[in-house]
Amino acid sequence: MDINPIKIFHPSAAKRNRMWLRLLSLGLGLLCWQVTSVFSGVEVFILPSPLAVWSRFMVAVQDGSLFRDIGVTLSEVVLGLIVGVTLATILGYSVAKSRALEQVLSPYLVASQAIPVVAIAPLLVLWFGYGMFSKVLICALIVFFPVLINTIVGIRAVPRAFYDLMDSLRATRKQILTKVEIPAALPIFLGGLRIGATLSVIGAVVGELIGSKYGLGNLINRARVGYDMPMVYVAVFMLIFLALGLYGIVARAEKKLLRWQEEK
Repeated sequence: MDINPIKIFHPSAAKRNRMWLRLLSLGLGLLCWQVTSVFSGVEVFILPSPLAVWSRFMVAVQDGSLFRDIGVTLSEVVLGLIVGVTLATILGYSVAKSRALEQVLSPYLVASQAIPVVAIAPLLVLWFGYGMFSKVLICALIVFFPVLINTIVGIRAVPRAFYDLMDSLRATRKQILTKVEIPAALPIFLGGLRIGATLSVIGAVVGELIGSKYGLGNLINRARVGYDMPMVYVAVFMLIFLALGLYGIVARAEKKLLRWQEEK
């Protein structure tokens, strides 16, 4: 039998194999869940079956309430991510270029991380109300530190020889930033952005669980009080999909922006 090794190891074939493996893993997971919920003897309100969760999902989709809550949470997450990443990038670059500024700010930055966001979230909701602003602020705070640290590490990881080369070419500050610092720090920065993208979902839900009118966190609270466990599972899965979607967007952007590394 004639076997073509090029066909076997073709990138498209490998991609299809990975897709089938994911689908197989998902199917096995749902099957185990179904069997456990039926034969384990656990009460339905504690562990509903996948079919019950799917039925509840379809009801929420048809009445439109689920899309409203997803839209609110997604808006909070995106806004919080933008604010947190922007502030962390600007401050991180400034700290990376100034040791004196690092000495001044590092105690406050470390202290801010010593206090869990969950502990101060009730205060933020109390101070800024139950609207979107408090949730965006919580998201920004939880995203801020990992992006800040990765920005500092990325900028300081730029080899000194690169700066010497740019000095010899009489490059401007803008040219050094765009041609050396950003490309060299980008891989580390995007690693922090991956972490921040997933953490931002946690920040939004924490704020909504404490106090909100809409959102997936509020949906979990309403379903929990009414012992609507299938709805709780639906909300949790929607949060997982949001986190996976944001992570996938950052990963795709990373692949596009760092294509020059693969070509090299």
